[in-house]
Amino acid sequence: MISISKTTIHFLKALKENNNRDWFAAHKNEFQQEQKKAKSFYNAVMEQLKNHDAIESFKMFRIYRDVRFSPDKTPYKPHFAGNFVRATNKLRGGYYLRIRPGESFLAGGFWEPNKEDLLRIRKEFEMDATEIREIMNHSTFVKYFGKLEGESLKTAPRGFDKEHPDMDLIRMKQFIVMRKFTDDEVLSPNFLHDVNESFKAMRPFFNYMSDVLTTDLNGVSIL
Repeated sequence: MISISKTTIHFLKALKENNNRDWFAAHKNEFQQEQKKAKSFYNAVMEQLKNHDAIESFKMFRIYRDVRFSPDKTPYKPHFAGNFVRATNKLRGGYYLRIRPGESFLAGGFWEPNKEDLLRIRKEFEMDATEIREIMNHSTFVKYFGKLEGESLKTAPRGFDKEHPDMDLIRMKQFIVMRKFTDDEVLSPNFLHDVNESFKAMRPFFNYMSDVLTTDLNGVSIL
């Protein structure tokens, strides 16, 4: 089974320590070799995903940073990252994987939902949060992700009762699940399996959110 190479981790560590254009230019061939190996791993993840989900596309992000509006002026991202897009507008949510020494993780969910989607999700939670709480409290969800993550408002959104019993969910602005990995886990021969099983464990959450975002509050399709 394909795995992440030790040389990939070593290169990314070296890039973090030498994050400048001269060093990168001198090691361009090494970068291209490691990028090719990493892309092969991401392609293997996509093939695994296709066994249990409809995947429309895969994108591996560029290593070059946009430093125009960032206080961090280092020109390169010392990691490889990519996302996998679900097919059709009926399937909401997306999968993300980042390989970075000491800071590798996978994630999925809704990072910056538009205002219409955010309101629809909050209205669903206001009406009945039983199903999402069952998903969040399920042993598989807890095993892989621990909890639902994301930024929240400090108080109730406009138009919602601040005393609502599910206000902890209604206040959320992002709805993300995440699993972190150590370098040893990333380099393990089982890493591809672990990534795939983690993505598979997201499906109840994705299925629920897809149902919410493709229907009105009466459960009637809006597509």
